[in-house]
Amino acid sequence: MQRFCLALDLVDDPALIAEYEKHHEKIWPEIKASILDAGITDMEIYRIGNRLFMILEAIDTFTFAHKAAIDAAIIKVQEWENLMWKYQQALPMAKPGEKWLRMDKIFDLKQQ
Repeated sequence: MQRFCLALDLVDDPALIAEYEKHHEKIWPEIKASILDAGITDMEIYRIGNRLFMILEAIDTFTFAHKAAIDAAIIKVQEWENLMWKYQQALPMAKPGEKWLRMDKIFDLKQQ
């Protein structure tokens, strides 16, 4: 099992943030299927202010490249991603078009 932590910002507008959260109360079935089909077994998103933090757990063979390929082939996933850009804003260090950025683990209590 692999675990990834990712970060992304939202547009700093309370109304848009509320809309974003509303969309995530019940995601589209195609989005859930795409997540599961890619080998993601669990996903949680947390928010503080306009900063998002995602914890993603996936099978050992999971890759972000494979997930991107699955998503590129599904029109509803592309519609969802385009809709989410209304609410999301890339982190300052993101390359053009990048959304969620992987975070580096810098501490693990179990290894102390």
